[in-house]
Amino acid sequence: MLQNRRRLCIALASTMALSACGFKLRGSILGENLPFKSLYISIPESSSLGAELRRNIRGSGEVTLTDTPEEADATLNITGESRSRQILSLNSQGRVREYVLNYRATISVRDNRKVELLPPTQLALKRDISYNEEFVLAKEAEEALLYRDMQSDLVQQILRRLAAIKPGTTADVPASTTPSATPDATK
Repeated sequence: MLQNRRRLCIALASTMALSACGFKLRGSILGENLPFKSLYISIPESSSLGAELRRNIRGSGEVTLTDTPEEADATLNITGESRSRQILSLNSQGRVREYVLNYRATISVRDNRKVELLPPTQLALKRDISYNEEFVLAKEAEEALLYRDMQSDLVQQILRRLAAIKPGTTADVPASTTPSATPDATK
């Protein structure tokens, strides 16, 4: 009975200490300062990248995903997505010892007035993987796992790029509003 009371006191004290120091759960990665409240993602529903991206955006609760670009305040275009594998090194018999896995995507964001909020940006990820022809199935599974990990990293990078879009970016400001540097004729 005394041990239960001690445990309860310790749990209560640690809860109070965490709340007193200002601890709170980390919020969404998108934030509340986005210049749009609804978003259309131009990537097929069958794409695993699109599915994970949609799941993360819906989970944020700050942006509504629409079914058509006309309903959205902004459109996220994913114009290219590619995976590749290149030989990194060979052993003394000329057989592959290591590969480098590449995963690339090109994204851009435009608002409903066709103003570019994020210019076309290529995101690229690389991972090295050792290879042993005695363990082909295990290495194929490891490669698939690395691609899934890179896809999750890519989704997080896309979300951070979306969060970095600020209202009133330089694309909205006409070039003629900048003051010209003319010398004062009275001096």
